[in-house]
Amino acid sequence: MARAEIGIIGGSGLYHMPGLTNVRTEQISTPFGDPSDWLTLGDLAGRKVAFLARHGRGHNILPSDINFRANIYSMKQMGVSAILSVSAVGSLKEEHRPGTFLVPDQFIDRTYARRSTFFGPDIVAHVSMADPVCPEIGDVLIAACGTNEVKASRGGTYVCMEGPQFSTLAESNLYRSWGADVIGMTNLQEAKLAREAEICYATLAMVTDYDCWHPGHDSVTIEQIVEVMNQNNASALKVLQTAVGALPSKRSCHCQSALKNAILTRPTAVSHATRQKLRLLLDKYMQTQD
Repeated sequence: MARAEIGIIGGSGLYHMPGLTNVRTEQISTPFGDPSDWLTLGDLAGRKVAFLARHGRGHNILPSDINFRANIYSMKQMGVSAILSVSAVGSLKEEHRPGTFLVPDQFIDRTYARRSTFFGPDIVAHVSMADPVCPEIGDVLIAACGTNEVKASRGGTYVCMEGPQFSTLAESNLYRSWGADVIGMTNLQEAKLAREAEICYATLAMVTDYDCWHPGHDSVTIEQIVEVMNQNNASALKVLQTAVGALPSKRSCHCQSALKNAILTRPTAVSHATRQKLRLLLDKYMQTQD
C-alpha cells in the first residue's frame, strides 16, 4: 500500500510543510543513495503527502550536488504518483515581476554536471520530453493560484542553469533572446527523472527578482530578495494546500505510461543487478528474474 499519494518538493525558503497532520518523518535509502533529507509524511487536505526539502532543511546542498535520482526514486518508493515542485526563480521578462508565480510548460537544459537518468549502464531507455510538464497537474496549480488570488502565469520556459553562480549579463541576454521566461538551477532534472519514474510533475516557479539583464537588478538588496521570498513562500503554502485537495486521483495524461515504448534493451540483456535496482520502474514492463 502506498504511504503517500502526492509528493511536494520544497525549494529555497520552503523547508517544512505547515498544515500537515498525523506527521511523521522517515529516513529513506534508495538504490541511488540518500535523498536530500528525511521525508516528512502526513495528511493535507484529506490526501496522503510526502514532503522533501530539495536543499536539505538547513539549505546545505548546492544545486549541482543534489541527489536528484534519490529524491525522485524515494518518492516512487513511497507510492507517489504526482509531484508538486516549488522553486525560487529569477525573471527574464519584465512582465514576470518579483512576487508573481509561473507554471512553466517547457524547459531548456544548461546543466552539465548532473546525472538525470535512472538508466544505464546495461539498460537503455529514451522517454519523450517534448512536453515535460504534466498538463493536468499544471492546470490544478494555476487554478489554485487563482483561488488564492496569487498572480500567476500559465505556460512559459524555465532555463535550468548549472550554478551555483548566477548568469553573466551575456548569458542573461542570450536566454531572453530565446524567449525564455524564468531561470533557476534545479527543476529540469526533477522533470526528467519524474517522467522516467512515470510520476506526474509540475513546477510552481516563484519569482524572487529580475535576472541581471534588468536595469534595476544591481540596486536590489539581499534583504529585499529575502522579503519577497518569504512572501512567496506564504502564498505557495496556500496554493499547495488548495492544489493537493483539488488534484484528481485518476488522470488521463500519458505521464504514467512514459516507459511503455521507451525501453530499447532486450530483457535478456539486462543484468540481474540492474533488474533489482530498477524493479520499481521495470516490473511493469519486464518480468523480474530472481
